[in-house]
Amino acid sequence: MNTETASKGTVLVSGASIAGPAVAYWLHRYGFTVTVVEKSTGVRGGGYPIDVRGTAVEVARRMGILPRLREAHINSRQLTFLDADGKKAAVVHPQALAGGVEGHDVEVPRGELTDVLYETVRDKVEFVFDDSIATLAEHDHGIDVTFRSGTRRTFDVVLGADGLHSHTRSLVFGPEEPFHRYLGYCFSIFTMPNTYGLSHEVLLWNTPGRAAALYAVKDSNELHAFLNFAHPEPPYEALRDPAAQRDLVAATFADDGWEIPELLTAMRHADDPFFDTVSQIRMPRWSSGRVALLGDAAYAPSFLTGQGSSLALVGAYMLAHSLATHSNDHKAAFTVYERDTRGFVEQNQDLVGKGGAALFPTTAEALEQRNARLRSLTTLPPDTGRPAHTALTLPDPVAG
Repeated sequence: MNTETASKGTVLVSGASIAGPAVAYWLHRYGFTVTVVEKSTGVRGGGYPIDVRGTAVEVARRMGILPRLREAHINSRQLTFLDADGKKAAVVHPQALAGGVEGHDVEVPRGELTDVLYETVRDKVEFVFDDSIATLAEHDHGIDVTFRSGTRRTFDVVLGADGLHSHTRSLVFGPEEPFHRYLGYCFSIFTMPNTYGLSHEVLLWNTPGRAAALYAVKDSNELHAFLNFAHPEPPYEALRDPAAQRDLVAATFADDGWEIPELLTAMRHADDPFFDTVSQIRMPRWSSGRVALLGDAAYAPSFLTGQGSSLALVGAYMLAHSLATHSNDHKAAFTVYERDTRGFVEQNQDLVGKGGAALFPTTAEALEQRNARLRSLTTLPPDTGRPAHTALTLPDPVAG
């Protein structure tokens, strides 16, 4: 990394998923010296589909990565809803349900987006893998960081882009629970062989309180499997115990038919299972002193909104823009970032209350009502997306 030219300041970014590399890109472009620390040994992929919609598409265009994302666009052709016996309940176009705009918004494997972001910025900023922040000590002239490896360094500001269960957030704001808004579901995702002949499509099976999905990304011989279920309280103990996670999922789906037994067997043998709660992060403020949060660490919307990646990209752009505009006053920068971004974030988080959770009914009556609504949808995508997706107009990049 070339640090010979004058820098507007030094920034440590915790997290190398989506928000972290995105904010690092913009900060480097604006003249900051950036270090990204990631606890994993490399950029974490995962091929399950994610969406980039609305304002986030413009962020991708300004970064120069939109052509790559369009090349990777999955173009799922249909979403088939199945009842408990595996019979078709409804067939819709995915965009008709998600509120995306055909020809504008993109759906890509998550690993494609993380790889593109990393490749775009890896030669411009410093990446430190297999390490993480251990302690933070702020003073008048910066913030001293001790890393898990024992290394000590000082930065002007620290940005937490380390996800729903952000360690940076816990160091600065305390335990997660006050900010964790549990939405009543847990989920597990993993890959399994495509023995069903699926292509460019999704199967979504439902019974009250439980759902399973099979995502066929293009013509792959691999499927992304998803198991989702209602659970009255967050199973915090299982979040730290992979065996307990598998046991909880298996017990919940033990008596179900269709292909559920095969999915449970595949989950047991998968080498990439991921388990978590369906939750949002809602915080009264996203910064404290020289530390600010972005992406899921600050405002996770949950997958029910389909907007996690988009909020990460837009938030990264807005935070970097504010720091560049107020490069000598981090407090002012963080204030402007939150003032200009919070409304957009909250509109997208509120999509959960406008039908997101209704995809996974917990009663037989609600399930039948959902299926009736789905059957009334056109199989063609709408001409325009949801207003929340484009509710923020990006400021122009900072000149010079």
